[in-house]
Amino acid sequence: MVSQAVLLDAGPLGLVTNPKRSPRSVACAQWLQSLVAKGMRVVVPEIADYEVRRELLRANKTKGVAQLDALALLLEYLPLTTSAMRQAALFWAQARQQGQPTANDRTIDGDMILAAQAVTFGVADFVIATTNVGHLSRFAPAELWQNIHPI
Repeated sequence: MVSQAVLLDAGPLGLVTNPKRSPRSVACAQWLQSLVAKGMRVVVPEIADYEVRRELLRANKTKGVAQLDALALLLEYLPLTTSAMRQAALFWAQARQQGQPTANDRTIDGDMILAAQAVTFGVADFVIATTNVGHLSRFAPAELWQNIHPI
């Protein structure tokens, strides 16, 4: 799959900022480097940064936080907006009305916020790079990160 912009979900973002270099995290980092090397637009949505950052902070993983900070400076960063949060609320309600919630009713549901950030981003041709396509693909184009290739 080839798109104009690739938005990173928390899964791939966590893999590339993980200080422990597993074969999977190394592969994901190489994948990300290949996108950047080809001049692709790679975006860190604020909700994905939040999801990864909170866990790194909880576990006192300062190297991971530093890598996340460095990556956010290297790539494009997409802050949350009122329009994205209102769209997220709509997606959240639609999922429940359809009897297919994407998270517990008491959670903030980061997937709905990420999908909303993507669709309100203002780029027609985008894909969310993720480790779990299911919930996201109901609301926005999403693909396993391994299946997204540079132009």
